[in-house]
Amino acid sequence: MMDWWNGLTTLNQVFFGCAAFFSVIFLWQFISSMIGLAGGEVDVEADVDTDVDVDTDIDLDDIEAHSIEEAAESAVAFRILSVRAVLAFCTLFSWAAALYMDSGKSTGHAIVLATAWGLGAWLFVAVLLHWLRKLAETGTPQIGTAVGRRGTVYVDIPAAGQGEVRVLVSGAVTLVKARGAGDSPIEAGTPVRVVRTLDSTSIEVEPVDSEQ
Repeated sequence: MMDWWNGLTTLNQVFFGCAAFFSVIFLWQFISSMIGLAGGEVDVEADVDTDVDVDTDIDLDDIEAHSIEEAAESAVAFRILSVRAVLAFCTLFSWAAALYMDSGKSTGHAIVLATAWGLGAWLFVAVLLHWLRKLAETGTPQIGTAVGRRGTVYVDIPAAGQGEVRVLVSGAVTLVKARGAGDSPIEAGTPVRVVRTLDSTSIEVEPVDSEQ
């Protein structure tokens, strides 16, 4: 083994060293991304609630805030995809250059071929991770779609406390954690309207007249 290593040129040794380094980083990043894409925290209730209907009187400030939040998340996701893709390029480029040089090809020829392999890896990983992320988003209810809709309190909402409401989220009736917009408690069975989202799993609601 040492005889083989000592027989390599300094540049070839550098390429092998970079290949090993980038391989470890790339595998760690790729496994982390897979674990992250598999996560999810929204529980969906399959029951159908006949009290829920669609209300188009949506707060424009909530829509604007939700759009800004989605844009920020997309920018972060783009940067993450770019890092994974660059790591894939560096990993395959280093391995290809090292192996081609070890097989006897000239430095220039090896670098040209390695660049082609690296670009292919970059494109493949970028497309793969983008597709996996979109696939994960497709099956995840977007709680922001509930803003402006009517629902029904399922678990009492105490004053300054949290309960649950049943409301339409991404086309499905869902149990969502909720707080009241005022200081008064809201009993189970009370019709409510979603005022805004509090975070990715909870909303703020206010009672509405059931005859409205």
